Amino acid sequence: MTSTSTPPGLARFNDLEESAASAALHEACASTEWARRLLAGRPYTTAEDLYTASDAAMAELTAADLQEAMAGHPPIGRPKPGDPASAREQRGMAGASEELKTEMLELNLAYQEKFGHVFLICATGRTGEQMRDAVKERIGNSPDQEREIVRTELGKINRIRLARLVEEDA
Repeated sequence: MTSTSTPPGLARFNDLEESAASAALHEACASTEWARRLLAGRPYTTAEDLYTASDAAMAELTAADLQEAMAGHPPIGRPKPGDPASAREQRGMAGASEELKTEMLELNLAYQEKFGHVFLICATGRTGEQMRDAVKERIGNSPDQEREIVRTELGKINRIRLARLVEEDA
């Protein structure tokens, strides 16, 4: 038999004042529109309901909304100082050789010059080599192709971050 009660972390999120809930969502994703849509959907009964709402909001984001969301992400290989989520997600680059780190920096710069934003990938569980290979592959995409890949990658990152938010014990 499954419990129908809302998980404690999700219940806490549902009960937060709007400004606190907005701040928590902003830590997961820098898109104001994405956060607005998730706030409007509260309360959520299950974590899956929240993830589904996140996916739906992500699908509706404009190019400008995606740009805003991407602005909250540091380049791969250079996690935000003092940001444990950024460091945790980019763990695959932590033990990379100096040669790989240098190559990633060069690839990040070339990618950013072409597309006007950081290379964005759901880095959780990926090695530095896998991330390097992905940027090498994706740099050949058209801007439209890349925007949709970024939308998908952001959706994956948001789910991971939302899971961390709603599964917290206290």
